[in-house]
Amino acid sequence: MENPCLRCGACCSTFRVSFYWTEAEPFLGGVVPEALTEKINQNCLAMQGTNQPTPRCIALNGAIGTQAVCSIYANRPSVCRELQPAWFNHEPSLQCDKARARHGLPPLQPGWFVDPPGPGDAPKPRVA
Repeated sequence: MENPCLRCGACCSTFRVSFYWTEAEPFLGGVVPEALTEKINQNCLAMQGTNQPTPRCIALNGAIGTQAVCSIYANRPSVCRELQPAWFNHEPSLQCDKARARHGLPPLQPGWFVDPPGPGDAPKPRVA
């Protein structure tokens, strides 16, 4: 079974992606492309497109629920790294469920993921 995150993209079109400004400052070790961010306040940036009533991250390519991919996956903000899909590590995710419901997608079910990845790795899909 393929990784459902590779066609979902619902989280990228549901939530504001805001994070501390240093994540986009190369001098301080930040890797998020600054050109894709907008200033929220003195301390926070957001990914362009996510600070809207109908958010959609500028880094999201493709169609939600069909084939959606993050164009900066390796350099995505910490908030994106922290949001886990439902049943990853055998735990539900209200955020994942909410995002999928907003876009008319069914919730993920237990058993989607096995062999949890290490930090920064993509989740490995369950093999049928």
